Amino acid sequence: MRKYIFNGAIINAAFSAVGVINATRKGPHDWRLALMWASWGISVAIAVGTIIEDQNNPGDPAFQLK
Repeated sequence: MRKYIFNGAIINAAFSAVGVINATRKGPHDWRLALMWASWGISVAIAVGTIIEDQNNPGDPAFQLK
């Protein structure tokens, strides 16, 4: 669970969610709001997918410390 919470991409998605929520509460409800939610969802999906991929493939051996 720590891998998900402390990952930079997940933290970035959490901070961007604040902006999307504020736009939802205060802004107009039109097609741009739907695009904002879609882009936020895609960024969360990419962040989670990256973490899962890193768990399956620990990384490039050239970058591992010896």
